[in-house]
Amino acid sequence: MLSENDLHLDLKGLKCPLPVLKARKAMSRLSTGARVSIEATDPLATIDIPHFCKEAGHRLLSQEVDGELSRFVIEKG
Repeated sequence: MLSENDLHLDLKGLKCPLPVLKARKAMSRLSTGARVSIEATDPLATIDIPHFCKEAGHRLLSQEVDGELSRFVIEKG
């Protein structure tokens, strides 16, 4: 799903609002259509990341929760 030009963010251990802030900063440097995979352990990320995507015009391609770990794939809008 991700190509070598896309980005992976390991945001495990960071608490709200850091996962969204770091995702926003990383995505600002990417071209439209680039994909970012995110791993986070903050329970609020399951709310914050989808909200961030909606507000910023990005596409949330997938969201998965496995215990304490949440994984997201976002396409930059």
